[in-house]
Amino acid sequence: MSMDQPDWPEYDDGRAPDCEVEGGAEGGVPIESVRGRITCMAPLAPLVWFKAGGVADWLFEPADIDDLKDFLQRLDGRLPVMALGLGSNLIVRDGGVPGVVVRLGKPFAKVEVLDDCVLACGAGAHGILVASTARDAGIAGLEFLRGIPGTVGGFVRMNGGAYGREVADILVDCDVVMPDGQLVTLPARDLQYSYRHSDLPDGAVVAAARFQGTSGDPKAIGAEMDRIAKAREESQPLRTKTGGSTFKNPPDKKAWQLVDEAGCRGMTLGGAQVSEKHTNFLINTGSATGADIEALGEAVRRKVYQNSGVGLEWEIQRVGRV
Repeated sequence: MSMDQPDWPEYDDGRAPDCEVEGGAEGGVPIESVRGRITCMAPLAPLVWFKAGGVADWLFEPADIDDLKDFLQRLDGRLPVMALGLGSNLIVRDGGVPGVVVRLGKPFAKVEVLDDCVLACGAGAHGILVASTARDAGIAGLEFLRGIPGTVGGFVRMNGGAYGREVADILVDCDVVMPDGQLVTLPARDLQYSYRHSDLPDGAVVAAARFQGTSGDPKAIGAEMDRIAKAREESQPLRTKTGGSTFKNPPDKKAWQLVDEAGCRGMTLGGAQVSEKHTNFLINTGSATGADIEALGEAVRRKVYQNSGVGLEWEIQRVGRV
């Protein structure tokens, strides 16, 4: 076990996690048998694309699936649990994230080609790795994952999608560690997918997934991946401190167009800005806080509603204490 115990600021309510508590005592975490890495009061800003926001009470990076199962079983629901992938579609609020943030690293990042054009993917695997592995194996239908910044765990939980396809189209089943530490395998139908939503319970951590493709020509697959990569580069502010799509597309409408028509292109609040390149992206210009980014998004929602009568829904996840 590796454990870091830095100094921490008190929160507004005067409480901070007890970094000395072991063995599952009330208010603490069961660190005695952890084989991975657990850090108290871990800064999350370096781990998310916006590079803003507070700390996690605890950050747990399990050594393997058994380490994760054992930890959650012994935690026994005493604290909230949140999984973190690349943090590409996440606003972390400045008050920090209560409970335990679980980050799946290299032990969960493998991609394996199975029979019948199925890929078995760890939840920590990046979409680019999944798409590239499929290409090399001549498996078509997964090219769109090249265009989603994130990891398999996030794709599965949020029914990630881009360029006309989504995870619901390719998911066979997934391995999920439930909040009580039980490992279950859920077929795609049990997730009750809708637009950027699944019925996975809070605190459940996706550990792996199987994706179904079809036989294809590696050159054609590669060409489609290149097209997607080029389209993203040309249309999205990828070389800034940003997140993914801020708002969901309303039925038969484009969120970016509604934002643009409301006069929000380039709009700023504190250190946050609506992208000039793609108006459904927010940017940290360098000094933005989590509060700046979220408040700018809310200001955009108000202006869009005033202009068009459409109430935009957040697609970016907002987590933590205000």
